[in-house]
Amino acid sequence: MVRSSEPAEPRARFLTLADVAEVLATSVAQVRALVASGELRYIQIGGRQQYRIEAVELENYIQRMYDQSDARRTGGRPQEKSARPTGDAD
Repeated sequence: MVRSSEPAEPRARFLTLADVAEVLATSVAQVRALVASGELRYIQIGGRQQYRIEAVELENYIQRMYDQSDARRTGGRPQEKSARPTGDAD
């Protein structure tokens, strides 16, 4: 295995709408709609419509979407984070 002595490129803290669209494999217009609806937290910098989404906020959004999907699948029952063994009861 060959290891590079070059340091890994640091991950950007803030993402543009285009960056977020790429991560989510959707359009910039859809990301703009998520921002406008308040579903995806953002900051506005500089002039009009200069939005940035913090990487952690994007991860939080993705997790919320997974949680909502799980809730729909299980009929609204909370999902257990770890599986409990079944079978023998004490």
